[in-house]
Amino acid sequence: MEKTTKHKLLFIGDSITDVGRNRNNPDSLGKGYVAMIAKDLADRGDAEHYQLINRGISGNRIHDIAERWHADCVSLEPDVVTMLIGINDTWHNVGDESVFATEAGAEQFEMHYRHLLASLRKKSNARIILMEPFVFPYPEDRKTWRVDLDPKQEIVKRLAEEFDADWIGLDADLNAIGAVEGYETLSNDGVHPTKKGHRLIADAWLEKFDDSGKE
Repeated sequence: MEKTTKHKLLFIGDSITDVGRNRNNPDSLGKGYVAMIAKDLADRGDAEHYQLINRGISGNRIHDIAERWHADCVSLEPDVVTMLIGINDTWHNVGDESVFATEAGAEQFEMHYRHLLASLRKKSNARIILMEPFVFPYPEDRKTWRVDLDPKQEIVKRLAEEFDADWIGLDADLNAIGAVEGYETLSNDGVHPTKKGHRLIADAWLEKFDDSGKE
């Protein structure tokens, strides 16, 4: 019997993707939305068609992704690359007037992000799925982050269009659910999703993955 070649689905980002994965085990998927997606694919009988790879690292910003882009993405020759990055580029810059909510900070973020996508497009035919960074207005101080994060969200959306990538707009949908059901049900700190939050991200990804007709 001919062996089926699995499509590689690679997920890269920060702690929202990492979620406690064992970095000494390249097959570890963590305990968040990536693991949920893997289970969903297995439950519907698609496990034999896909190999999921988690390369999220807690605390990463866009420049950290750039430093490991070849080793953790391009060299693995993925068929689908999903990236969720950006909230730490806001969070870690809170209080730094030289970059927080500045045009220069947004331009730096876009420069790195654009370089990653351009290098991937040059070396690979991989399908690209970009997920929008998000934040909840809970705790209260998170509301002040929007002035920095909103432009980064627009950058990600614009780059998705420019590089013919799929875009998943998480922020508005997640916040709409949080407004009804309580933001604390989706995140304890405004950034890191609860199990329910991860479930919603997994559902959004699967819907985009299935509906595009590209795979």
